[in-house]
Amino acid sequence: FIIYNIISILFNYWEKNSFEFPDIFLIYFYTASSGIENFPSYVSVGLVDDVQISYCDSRTNENIPKQDWMNKVNSEYPDYWKEETETCLAKQQLLKDNLEIAKLRFNKTGGEHIYQQMYGCEWDDETGKVKGYDEFGYDGEDLIRLDPKTQEWIAPKPQAVNTKHKWDHDRNAVDHEKFYLTQTCVEWLKKYVNYGKRSVMRTVRPSVSLLQKSSSSPVGCFATGFYPDRAYMFWRKDGEEIHDGVEKGEIKPNNDGTFQMNVDIDLSSVATGDWIKYECVFQLSGVNEDMTSRLEKTRILTNEPNITNVIIPVVVAVAVLGLIAVIGFIIYKKMNGEKWIF
Repeated sequence: FIIYNIISILFNYWEKNSFEFPDIFLIYFYTASSGIENFPSYVSVGLVDDVQISYCDSRTNENIPKQDWMNKVNSEYPDYWKEETETCLAKQQLLKDNLEIAKLRFNKTGGEHIYQQMYGCEWDDETGKVKGYDEFGYDGEDLIRLDPKTQEWIAPKPQAVNTKHKWDHDRNAVDHEKFYLTQTCVEWLKKYVNYGKRSVMRTVRPSVSLLQKSSSSPVGCFATGFYPDRAYMFWRKDGEEIHDGVEKGEIKPNNDGTFQMNVDIDLSSVATGDWIKYECVFQLSGVNEDMTSRLEKTRILTNEPNITNVIIPVVVAVAVLGLIAVIGFIIYKKMNGEKWIF
C-alpha cells in the first residue's frame, strides 16, 4: 500500500504540473519505516515507467529482478545483481538512520513513521531532454527535494532547513548528483527500455464509455484498459478544450496491468440541443490518433430506467387488465342470465 501510495503521489504531481505526457522514466522508491506491524522496516522498488523491474526489502536483504527481461543485464554485467544487493543494504542503513533523525527533529519518536526517497530520471526519446529527481518525504509529506534547474535543495519543512544548508554547501556531492541524474541514470534507462521494449514500449488503446447515474448527474467519460498510463483525457466544445464544470479523476491501475481514468462534465446549465457541440477526447502516448466520443443521449449508459421501457410495460399491463375486466363482465352477465345456483 505504501509503495503504491508513493507512485500515486508521483503521477499526481505530473498530472497537476504539466499537460504534457511525462517522458519515459526510471525511478527508485526507498522506504524506511518503524512501528508498522507485518511490514518490512525497509523496502526498495525500481520502476521503468509503471513496470516494476526490481525489489529488495529488509527481510530478504537481496535485490531481485521483477521482470524476466531484466536478467538480460547479466550478459553485459555479470555482477549487476550482486552490486544492486550491496546498494540495497547501504541504502537500507542510510534511510533507517535518517528516519531516526527525522523522528527526533519532529519530536515524535513513538508510533508509526515512514521516511521515503524518490530518486531517478526521465527522458524524452524524441527530443533527448532529460530531467532528474531526488525527493525525500516524512510521514507522507514533502521534506526536502533537489531543484533540477538551480541544483539547490528546497526545504518545505523548517525541520529540514539545516539539512538544506548542509547539502547546498557540499558542491562535490551536488555535482555528483547532477551527473548521475542527467547522464548515468539516463544511460541505464535506455538499456532497460531496450531490454524490455516489448513490455515497456507497447501501447493498448482503451474502451471509452459515457456514463451517467441519473438525468441530473454529471456525464462521465470513462476510459479503461489502456497502456501505458501516459494518457490525457478532456472535454471540448466546438473543438476547444474546456475546464469550467469539468472534474478530472486520477489515473488508476486495473488488475491486468492496464489503466483507467474518468473525466466528468456538469451539463446542468447546458441546453440539451447544445450537447452535440461537446465531445470527450482521449490521447495516449505513442498513439497519434485521438479517440473522440461525441456527447449524444443515445450513447450514454445510465442507471436511470428508459421512459420508453417503462411506458410500454405499463400500457401492456393496463391493456391486459382491461381485457380481463371485459371478459369478467361478459362471464358475469352470462352467469346472471343462466342463474347458476350452488
